[in-house]
Amino acid sequence: MFENLGPNWYASVMGTGIVAIAAALLPVQVPGLRTAATAAWALAAFLLVALSAAWTVHWTRHRDRARAYAAHPVMAHFWGAPAMALLTVGNGALSLGRDWIGLPAALGIDIVLWTAGTLLGLVTAVWIPYRAMTSHRVGPDAAFGGWLMPVVPPMVSAATGAALVPHLPAGQPRLALLLACYAMFGISLFASVAITAQIWSRLMHHGPGPAGMVPTVWIVLGPLGQSVTAANLLGNAATTTLPRPYATGAAVFGALYGVPTWGFAMMWLLLAASLTLRAARRGLPFSLTWWSFTFPVGTCTTGTSTLAERLHSTALTAAAVALYVLLLTAWVTVAVRTARGSLRGGLFLPAPVGVGTAAD
Repeated sequence: MFENLGPNWYASVMGTGIVAIAAALLPVQVPGLRTAATAAWALAAFLLVALSAAWTVHWTRHRDRARAYAAHPVMAHFWGAPAMALLTVGNGALSLGRDWIGLPAALGIDIVLWTAGTLLGLVTAVWIPYRAMTSHRVGPDAAFGGWLMPVVPPMVSAATGAALVPHLPAGQPRLALLLACYAMFGISLFASVAITAQIWSRLMHHGPGPAGMVPTVWIVLGPLGQSVTAANLLGNAATTTLPRPYATGAAVFGALYGVPTWGFAMMWLLLAASLTLRAARRGLPFSLTWWSFTFPVGTCTTGTSTLAERLHSTALTAAAVALYVLLLTAWVTVAVRTARGSLRGGLFLPAPVGVGTAAD
C-alpha cells in the first residue's frame, strides 16, 4: 500500500481543508455551517496525521522510491502539496478548531504548522524549479498546471500568516511578519505569472494534452484566488501594523489588485470547465489529479469572500456563495471517488506516464 505513496496524496488534505476555511470566510453564514466547517477541518487534520504517518513508513521502507519522486519530471512538482496541507490545517485550527480545542491550543498548532509549512514551501519554491532547470528533460509541450504546485506555498503562507499578525506583540514583531508575508506574496505571484504564461502557450500550441492532465488546468486558479485572498487579509492586518498612509494603501491595494485578478480567475474558470467537459465527453479517467477541482476553486471562493467584505458588494457575495456550492459539489465527487479507489486498491498502483495515480 505504501510503496507508491507520493506527495500528491496531500492534495486531499488541501482540498478538504479549504472546504472548511472557505466556509468560515463566507460573507453569508447559515445555522450549522460553522459546525460543519469545523468537522471538515477535523477531517483534514486527521488526513494530515494519517498521511504523514503513512509517509514515514513509506520513507523507512521505500527510501529509494521516495527520493525518486524528486527526480521525476512530473511528480517532483507535487512536492508543494505537503507544505500547503500543513498551512491549510494550521489556519483551520485558528479560524475554526478554536471552537473545539480552545484558542491557546489552536494558536499553538497554527504557529507550528505555519512555520513548518512556510519553511518547506520556501524550499520547494527554489529546489523543485532548480531541479527542473538542471536535471529534468523539459520538452516544449511539458508545461502543465502542476508546475505551479511548488511555487504556490509562499502565497498560502502569506494568506494564512495574516491571521497570526494580531497575535504577535505590537511593533517590530508584527511588522516583521507582515513584511515577510508581503515578500512571500511577491515570490509566488511573479513565479506564478511566468508559469501561467507557459501553460497558456502550451495550450495554444499543443492543446490540452492527455485526458489525465486536463484537471491540472484548474491549478492555475490556485495562485489567482489565493493572491486575492492574501492581498485583502494582509490589508486587514496592516491596519494594526503599518503607519499611515501605508495601512490605507494596503487596504486599497487589496481591492485594486483583487478585482482585476478575480476577473481573470473567472475567465480561467470558464476555460478550465470547458476543457474539462470536452475531456469528459471523450473519457476522463479518475485519478488523484481530480483534487485539482477542489483547492483552486476554494481559493477563488475565499478571494471572492474577502473582496465582497471589503467592497460591501452584493454581487460578489452571491458569487462567493455560488463558488462555494461548486466547491462542495467538487469535493463530494472527488472524495467519494478517492475513497472508492482506495478501497479497491487502484489508487495505490504505480503512477502512469501522465499525471497522478490512476484508479480506473
